Amino acid sequence: MATRSNVPASAAVVIGVAVLASFVSFLDGTIVNVALPAIARELGGGLATQQWVVDAYLVTLGAFILVAGSLSDAFGRVRILRIGLGIFGASSLALAFVPSAGWLIALRAVQGVGGALLVPSSLALLTARFEGAERSRAIGIWTGATTVATLIGPLAGGLLVDLLTWRWVFAVTVLPVLPTLLLLTRIPELRTPGARIDALGAVLSTAGLGAVVFALIEQPRLGAGSPWVWAGAIGGLLLLAGFIWRQRVAPSPVMPLSLFRARNFWAGNLTTFFVYAGLSLNGLVLTVYLQQTAGLSATVAGLASLPPTLLMIAFSSRAGAWAGRLGPRWFMTFGPAVMAAGSLLLLTVGEPFDYLTQVLPGMVLFGIGLTLTVAPLTAAVLGSVTSERSGIASAVNNAVARVAGLLAVAAIGVLVGDALDLAGLHTAMVFVAVLMTLGAVASALGIRGGTDSATRRASDARA
Repeated sequence: MATRSNVPASAAVVIGVAVLASFVSFLDGTIVNVALPAIARELGGGLATQQWVVDAYLVTLGAFILVAGSLSDAFGRVRILRIGLGIFGASSLALAFVPSAGWLIALRAVQGVGGALLVPSSLALLTARFEGAERSRAIGIWTGATTVATLIGPLAGGLLVDLLTWRWVFAVTVLPVLPTLLLLTRIPELRTPGARIDALGAVLSTAGLGAVVFALIEQPRLGAGSPWVWAGAIGGLLLLAGFIWRQRVAPSPVMPLSLFRARNFWAGNLTTFFVYAGLSLNGLVLTVYLQQTAGLSATVAGLASLPPTLLMIAFSSRAGAWAGRLGPRWFMTFGPAVMAAGSLLLLTVGEPFDYLTQVLPGMVLFGIGLTLTVAPLTAAVLGSVTSERSGIASAVNNAVARVAGLLAVAAIGVLVGDALDLAGLHTAMVFVAVLMTLGAVASALGIRGGTDSATRRASDARA
């Protein structure tokens, strides 16, 4: 039973805080990619630096987003949001002044901790303040606002890089922090008495992911036979195995394994892993290639990434409605298959480069597949558990998506070597198509129509 102040905050204030707090995290997720070539030019380090700038953030984000819900329950939603905003804002400001790639990577890891505390706590505020139709409307507003962040991120990043410097990409993410902190003073605290935190689970997952990512990113530079690479890979896998064991015995696990007894939950998360790994690989490789090899400016490269997002904004709600009537299985099968076809269409990229004929058709096809996939995938995963467990189910699914992106980005060097040339782009797109095809197969074989209610009830009875 949660406890709260007797004076509830106004609906507008709660929605405003939830939107602003999440906005900075979602904006960072899209605005940084377009700045990577400029960062590498100034600070050095080549492709490995670009990978670490992305993955240092994703390691801590993916690991701590699981424990963020427990922290909010134990210490209060408002307090954790304040801490998350403080960490995110301070690290973002510091990132604008870093003197070296090492400092940039270290501060990105700190920034990921702050980002991990923002999204789950923001959604927790909405679910605590609203019920029924009001809750659906509030979440709809939140979703729309975070989609805007995804939309403007690449374009804003490109303009800042071209007109000012890549350092402004980090500085601008500080702007929403102060008004959000001010609005938080008008929201009463909400916490759950007796809530526990699985600190050991968080440490095991963070250390395990970090070690595996180190092995993947540094393998092209150190060599496959390097003891550091082998130690990272084997040690990381052992730590992740320890994390799974911990989730079996922990009194309050950050990732309850009982959730995976529901067929649509495990199948949906398997699809999530393949699809979001492909999305992250596609987004990073294409953005870097368009600037470093094709010679486009950062602004134009940002604009080039917009077609899939625009298609999602226009049609994702319709795809969700259709999936609600017909079931998610075939949308989650056909959508990734279309994205695989869009990725293979990018094999037409060659010399001389032409965006309109070589890139745009594949991007549009990719966007159509993404639009057909995302809303049905979310509905299938969350529909496989009871409403009381939807919060932790959402956190697990979000973490799976982040970890998938983390590993895909870390593997870029293994796939393409030290530079993203034309051959590297083609290799990466084939791998994206393979990942999307695996996602389609996972959905076709694993997902069942409806909400998997029988499995869900059995899972909850055993939990």
